[in-house]
Amino acid sequence: MTRATDPAGSNGREAFAAEAAPAVRLALPDAAATERLGADLAMIVRPGDVIALSGDLGAGKSTLARALIRALAGDAGLEVPSPTYTLVQPYPTEPPVAHFDLYRLASGEELDELDFRDAVETGVVLVEWPERAAEVLAAATVSIALALSPAGGREATVTTRGTAGGRLARTLAIRDFLAAAGLSEAPRRRFFGDASTRRYETVGTGEETLVLMDAPRQPDGPPIRDGLPYSRIAHLAEDVAPFVAVATALRRPGFAAPAIHRADLDAGLLLIEHLGTDGVIDAARRPIPERYHEAVACLAALHGVAWPGELPVPGGPVHRVPPYDRRAMTAEVELLIDWYLPDAIGRAASADERGLFSEIWQAIFDELATAETSLVLRDFHSPNIIYRPEAAVVLKIGLIDFQDAVIGPSAYDVASLAQDARVDVSAELEAALTAAYVAERRAADASFDAFAFERDYAIMAAQRASKILGIFVRLLKRDGKPQYLRHIPRIKGYLARTLGHPSLSALRHLYGEWGITAAGAAGAASPERSTRP
Repeated sequence: MTRATDPAGSNGREAFAAEAAPAVRLALPDAAATERLGADLAMIVRPGDVIALSGDLGAGKSTLARALIRALAGDAGLEVPSPTYTLVQPYPTEPPVAHFDLYRLASGEELDELDFRDAVETGVVLVEWPERAAEVLAAATVSIALALSPAGGREATVTTRGTAGGRLARTLAIRDFLAAAGLSEAPRRRFFGDASTRRYETVGTGEETLVLMDAPRQPDGPPIRDGLPYSRIAHLAEDVAPFVAVATALRRPGFAAPAIHRADLDAGLLLIEHLGTDGVIDAARRPIPERYHEAVACLAALHGVAWPGELPVPGGPVHRVPPYDRRAMTAEVELLIDWYLPDAIGRAASADERGLFSEIWQAIFDELATAETSLVLRDFHSPNIIYRPEAAVVLKIGLIDFQDAVIGPSAYDVASLAQDARVDVSAELEAALTAAYVAERRAADASFDAFAFERDYAIMAAQRASKILGIFVRLLKRDGKPQYLRHIPRIKGYLARTLGHPSLSALRHLYGEWGITAAGAAGAASPERSTRP
């Protein structure tokens, strides 16, 4: 598939072209290339997208539509009949897609009877013969005109509006990236996403499956303090270089981080090893205790390594691992008072409340001056842990999503696992995990201070829970992602356990006044106490 741009448009519809980006012309030498275009579009479509497919009979409209639907369904053999007689055929994919064929439409007024507007509001809409209804042309975010090419095969002229233009350019850039890796015809499938702007796909090579990470460089939001965005203050990765650096460093002493097969650091594209699909929770989303124990043993081994503060980036500059410093921790806990609290109590915190909140947390952070530090992966919990049953020792645990790694209190990652934000970890399992971690550390180093770990664990668990409460509300309010709100009761439950530690007594009282946790949480289970020898 080759391409060129046509600044003048060339689709012949002036009203549409006036709002559209310059057209992109793609050479499609055979049916397989047309199918790849459909699958590549499936990687970046969103609810609200209307894809208008025009062209004569036999131009390839149905071939492209069928490939796009199958890619969304993740089923290359899915039966996708032409909706010529039914006019519309819905598919329960993710996102949902409705396939319209308007060839037999008598007038544009009939479109209302087909629930076109509802389909646009809830999912992706594919429309063949869109010129039969002006409303479709007006709503189209991607317009594809297919025609037979004099050189053989077909040619597609693609015009976009709004954000669809950037997304189209991105998926075509990914295809070019794969072509440079010798995978120009490799099938792509949606893989998984996370709460960030990163996106993932699997790429079949014929011999193995690789993972494509799509992470264009960008800060996390506008400046919030000292002219810096939250991502810079909290030391979050803004490009893929830290991922490459940390992955390379983790593999050196024998941990199971993905091998980097190809990287375009400037474009934010990585082709990496696929570590597997098994996790540490069962089909009912319950922790599998044996696997959590394997994970905490992996952490104990990781925290026993002396990690350098500077990590090389193959093909790039040295990555200086940032410190998990007071400013970063403060910015994170302030997410609770900036986002969660106003949503929970219906008002912003007063100046006095903000002052007290800050004073309490600064006193808590003072206690971390003597905390043991190590490489902190920062999101070591069930979505980011791959279980590899055939591997041995620490290689049983596959590590991903560590681009935000910092040097900080090692207890943070233990709290991330033992108070997993996505699944219910019982107080009993939490206590067993922290005790197992201490036993592993003491077996390797008799000088390991279990009493200091108990304090550090409580502080970092409370810090992480406070941050997450704010993040989950921010994901709703700022990013339109409400699905994380269901985890909030669990996070509050973890806080109730943790706030029983003496170092957190003032915070327990303040959170109790705000109704975040019960004021009497001092009597709640405190599993970290079982870590003492």
